[in-house]
Amino acid sequence: MNPHTQVIAISKEALAEMPVVAFDGGITVVDTPEMSRVALRELSRARVVGFDTETRPSFHKGRLHKVALMQLSTDEHCFLFRLNKLGISEGMRRFLEDPEIIKIGLSVHDDFSVMRRLNEDLDPQGFVDLQDYVKYFHIHDISLQKIYAIVFGGRISKNQRLTNWEADTLTPQQQIYAATDAWACLEIYRQLRSGQFVPDDSPYVVDRASLNPQPVSQKS
Repeated sequence: MNPHTQVIAISKEALAEMPVVAFDGGITVVDTPEMSRVALRELSRARVVGFDTETRPSFHKGRLHKVALMQLSTDEHCFLFRLNKLGISEGMRRFLEDPEIIKIGLSVHDDFSVMRRLNEDLDPQGFVDLQDYVKYFHIHDISLQKIYAIVFGGRISKNQRLTNWEADTLTPQQQIYAATDAWACLEIYRQLRSGQFVPDDSPYVVDRASLNPQPVSQKS
């Protein structure tokens, strides 16, 4: 592959043919301060975690909601912090600002913006943005769904993306969707960092000239 003229990108048609994958580990919905403290202690021991957030969708122009959920995942367990009920505690803030704990996400500056609606002084540290990281592997696509498909050959369902993340109780489908996104970020990072993904061997190498311009931020 010539990196000057070729990149890796997957078509919608190829993506649609892939089997659906989802996180199958443990999921804990964290909605009390005590549960939050216990979860953060466990996550701190992991040292590298997957990260994502969910915000209730707005269908009215100009109306913005505060972030409702933060997902933090290890390889085997994902914690769903209901920030609409908990806010950002001092313990959570220390976790997010700890540069020694690596948090893997996608388009993380968008997440920082919504989190700062809860705490305007928040200064996140230790984050790796996959949209930047995948460029070192000549991956042109910037959505989590397409990056995962390129690296692993599986499709992440986005059916729950526009559901109500401020609902009194999150459905099992919402929980799996939310956990999958954070876990997938971690899995992509580990696979790329391990050296097991070889860009030259990818079946999705295309000419740069054949691609249309993409938006600078796309989390889905």
